Amino acid sequence: MIRLLTVLAILACATTAFADEACRKVLHLGDSYTVCTFDPAIDGIQLYEYDHGGKPYGSFRALESDLHQNRLFVRFAMNGGMYQDDLSPVGLYVEAGKQLKAINTNKGWGNFHLLPNGVFYIQPGRAGVMESKAFLASGIKPFYATQSGPMLLIDGKLHPSFLANSTSFKMRNGVGVSADGKVVFAVSDGFVRFHDFATLFRDDLGCANALFLDGSISSLDIPEWQRRDGLFPLGPIIAVTQSLPG
Repeated sequence: MIRLLTVLAILACATTAFADEACRKVLHLGDSYTVCTFDPAIDGIQLYEYDHGGKPYGSFRALESDLHQNRLFVRFAMNGGMYQDDLSPVGLYVEAGKQLKAINTNKGWGNFHLLPNGVFYIQPGRAGVMESKAFLASGIKPFYATQSGPMLLIDGKLHPSFLANSTSFKMRNGVGVSADGKVVFAVSDGFVRFHDFATLFRDDLGCANALFLDGSISSLDIPEWQRRDGLFPLGPIIAVTQSLPG
């Protein structure tokens, strides 16, 4: 028990600074957002979908428990793209260099198919957000990637379907990459329009390209804030981890 309390105390000291530096509250157009920023050159940003038995994690709790066995501590996690009823990804999904699902550029129903959609990808030391067809044509071979939609911003321009006076208000979460290469995650603390969510990334977070990850199921795991959302089952999960003390 004493050793466990010591480890927890070390983690509390080590990670409080990380939380203060990485996550913050941002007000934009009168709405509150939780925003967390990480540097892919130094922070361990990865995607997780299936455990060692090939079963979807489905929750932050299950992922944390599994990673703990490998002496990894979750600093931050967010639902990472749209998924089917069996929790499998709707579109492109790459984990540890292995493509588990092909890119999906088909037309269809729902936000994923509100074209153009896009891809959030991670390579050693860097990350990006790119429109799906442009990503396909680029020849980029990511180490991690998840596809979702719609794109919020493409080269600084809002998705053409977004309306400033839309009456569709939902919880929303997404990801962008700032001009200095930092990965910026955001989730609304209340119900917001697509238009307002996109301008958050453009006007306040310094992102030229940003991708919508999902709506009503938007979930966060920030242990330092004692927040671990668990209301909905999750498909792909984006997590930032660090090694536990030896």
